[in-house]
Amino acid sequence: MVIARLAALVAVTAVLVQCAPDPGPPATPSPASPTAAEPAPETFRTVPRPPPLPPPPTAGPAVISSVTAADLGSTWQPGCPLPPERLRQVELDYRGFDGQTRRGQLVVHEDLTDEVVAVFAELYRIGYPIERMRTVENYPDADDELSMRDNNTSAFNCRDIPGTGQWSYHAYGRAIDVNPRLNPFVDRRGDYQPANAAPWVDRTRTEPGMLHDGDAAVLAFTDRGWTWGGHWRTPLDYQHFELP
Repeated sequence: MVIARLAALVAVTAVLVQCAPDPGPPATPSPASPTAAEPAPETFRTVPRPPPLPPPPTAGPAVISSVTAADLGSTWQPGCPLPPERLRQVELDYRGFDGQTRRGQLVVHEDLTDEVVAVFAELYRIGYPIERMRTVENYPDADDELSMRDNNTSAFNCRDIPGTGQWSYHAYGRAIDVNPRLNPFVDRRGDYQPANAAPWVDRTRTEPGMLHDGDAAVLAFTDRGWTWGGHWRTPLDYQHFELP
C-alpha cells in the first residue's frame, strides 16, 4: 500500500515539471550604475591663447622741409654762422603730458634730420612726455629765456653762449633743449635758467619729463653719439643735447 502511494506521488511530480513554463536562458547581469561616490568622467577643454600684445606705438611720418630767412624770423640774422639753406624744419610727432599725440617742429642742421627723426621716434615709442615743441621765433625776439620758461623743446636759435662770445651749437642747428623748465641749466654758483625752474634744480626729484643719467630718454640721444649736458662737470645743462 505504501509503495503504491509513493509511485503515484512520483508520477504527479513528473507531470508538474513537464507542464512548468520554460524560464528561458539565464539573464545577463546588467552593469552597475555609477553612484554619487564615483568621480565623473574626465573632460577636456581648450583654453584660448591670450591675444598677442600690440606692437610698440610708432610715431607718424616726419615731414622735412627747407626754410628761408623769412621762415626763421628773429632766430636768424645776417652774420649768423650758418645760412638758412643749410637748415631744415622737421615736423614730427611727440607725446604730450596728457598722453596724446601732438605735432611739433624743430629746425636743425640739414645733416641731422635723420638723426633727429630717429631720436624722437624712440622718445615717442617709450612714452617720454614733452610739453611743447615749436620754433623759437614764436617768442618775442626769439628770447631763449621765454622759450625755456614755457618748457618749450627747441633746436636752432642763432645765439652765442652767454658770457663767452662764442656761437652756441644752437646757432648751427646741432643742439636740442628738451623740457628746459624741468631740466634747467645750473652754473657753478648754483644760478639756474630759466627763472621759473627752481623746484627742478633738485635732481633727486623724479617726475615725468625730467631727465636723469641712465634714463631711456637720455640714452635715446647718447646711444646715437649725442653729448648730454647733464654729464658735464660745470655748468650742468640737463636740457641740452648736442651732436658736433
